[in-house]
Amino acid sequence: MVLHAELADKSYLFNTGKSFKSYGFLGCHLLDDEQAEFNVWAPNAKKVAVVGDFNNWQDSPLKQIKDTGIWHLVLDGVKAGDLYKFSITGPDGKRALKIDPYATEFEKKPGDAAVVMKPINHKWKDGLWLGRRKRSKALQRPLNIYEVHLGSWRRHEDDSYYSYEEFANELIPYVKQHGYTHVELMPIMEHLLDASWGYQQLGYFATTSRFGTRAEFLNFVEKCHLANIGVIVDWVPGHFIRNYDALYQYDGTPTFEYQDENRADNKRWGAWNFDLGKAQVQSFLISSAMYWLEECHLDGLRVDAVSNMLYLDYDDGKEGLTNKNGDNRNLEGIAFLQKLNQVIHREHPDVLMIAEESSAYKGVTDTVENGGLGFDYKWNLGWMHDTLKFFEMDPVYRCNNFQLLTFAFVYMYNEKFILPFSHDEVVHGKKSLMHKMPGDRYNQFANLRTMMIYLLAFPGKKLRFMGSEWGQFLEWRDWSSLEWVDLKDDMNHKMDIFTTALNEIYHNQRPLWELDHNPEGVVYSNTDDAASSTMGFIRQGKRKHQFVVAAFNFVPVERKKYRIGVPFTGEYELLINTEDERYGGTWTKLETNFTADKTPFHGQPASFTVTLPAMGALLIQPIKLNRG
Repeated sequence: MVLHAELADKSYLFNTGKSFKSYGFLGCHLLDDEQAEFNVWAPNAKKVAVVGDFNNWQDSPLKQIKDTGIWHLVLDGVKAGDLYKFSITGPDGKRALKIDPYATEFEKKPGDAAVVMKPINHKWKDGLWLGRRKRSKALQRPLNIYEVHLGSWRRHEDDSYYSYEEFANELIPYVKQHGYTHVELMPIMEHLLDASWGYQQLGYFATTSRFGTRAEFLNFVEKCHLANIGVIVDWVPGHFIRNYDALYQYDGTPTFEYQDENRADNKRWGAWNFDLGKAQVQSFLISSAMYWLEECHLDGLRVDAVSNMLYLDYDDGKEGLTNKNGDNRNLEGIAFLQKLNQVIHREHPDVLMIAEESSAYKGVTDTVENGGLGFDYKWNLGWMHDTLKFFEMDPVYRCNNFQLLTFAFVYMYNEKFILPFSHDEVVHGKKSLMHKMPGDRYNQFANLRTMMIYLLAFPGKKLRFMGSEWGQFLEWRDWSSLEWVDLKDDMNHKMDIFTTALNEIYHNQRPLWELDHNPEGVVYSNTDDAASSTMGFIRQGKRKHQFVVAAFNFVPVERKKYRIGVPFTGEYELLINTEDERYGGTWTKLETNFTADKTPFHGQPASFTVTLPAMGALLIQPIKLNRG
């Protein structure tokens, strides 16, 4: 049993925003086979009790630890598997049944009672993976992420969910076969509404029961690591589910959310905003992040909706809100994000903290010491939107809109970027990536292959949403499985082969990731030829003789004797041609070898010519250079 003096010390840290593993004492903790300790933060409650299977859902009152806001009880007759809730009586005398904010498992929806759980006793076998992760320098390593929504990746024929165990047996080999380095799971924290995709969270310490138990999820993570696949999970610290039996007005007053209802109410997403300036909320949220990274061995968190935490006026109807300095920054939100990243990186410097941030806020990936937010990476949403807008155009108009591609070269080193083609761009009528492409079916695939080479070659780490690897035609539907039947079609099958080949090239070619965040990583060759809608540039590795040449033709007109400038004379060979018949193209004979002579071109001392395929792209590498 935790003595009150010990609990008071832990409560002090919690109340001052310094308890970063508060899941160790708050919530429900089994002390032995039939005794449990309950602790819950409800500072303004008039009365708190626990109700559950163990007491026939009748009140067992908790006592408040003086001056802490923490209510405490040790209760006999409690066993693993029992369901429970807290009964909270607010200052106005009204009673409400509330979830346990620190529950590590919930009953299956539509119920939301917490489950009494035994402590995690998983005997991890991923030490080799964690050791490599500590030694590796992530910025200089390949990062190629497969974004997955577990509820719709695969389902059974009766439309029931796969289990974590089934995902381990099928998703892991699939990701491995296709050459991705990481999976990024859309939120797997417990949530009630499928249509929220997990972004309106109920449980901040609980894996969703849709797919199985916490133990089965830990097994999934371990098996990913044993297959050399990292696991990133989306996490939502900005806002929480609207349900009144969850965190909203937890003790009968605004507790986790802002006191000001206008600031608390997230109208755009139908949720409640966390009060990020409140010390106890900081302890709660940072503890949640630590739980997933430390107890579940995750390799990173992609923090959702960062812009909503950075700006007071980000939500609908909040125009004109300002801070004490007269601008629209959310000073508490900024301070929280800085604190979050400092704590996480102090404890786990090798995990990845990734920001989904949609504005031009400066310093998202700069250090806190330099005034930045301290994230490792930021999704480059500007690059994504401009690239998709360009490729959706009829090719005849691309020459007049070339800035959609070239503008990103201006700011590509402002932050440490991940280049995403994410779930948000293939849903709600936006069409799938393949369906966005103009022209007939053949040209749609030609455009898609070219765009994927552009993703590969442009500086920044990579992320692609499931289904894009074979060019699914239907846009993403969260309520049903991907259209796996597509792979019986020859074009889809060849697109899938192309993706696997492209990922292998990415993994094996150091210049494509070694200097992603260094201006020396790109050598400009021919990036401004808008008139012909063509582009060429070089991705440079640390060693001067290691580089990859990328050449693009964004219109369906073949370019013979297209000249490409390179730094050395010598012999070069083809890595991939998007028009190779193996990948769905029309070329049965490929130009595979090229000789660079001393003809200067676009600032480079040497060059060679290629036949640039219509609506296609080439990647070429040096094999024997004259470096004298």
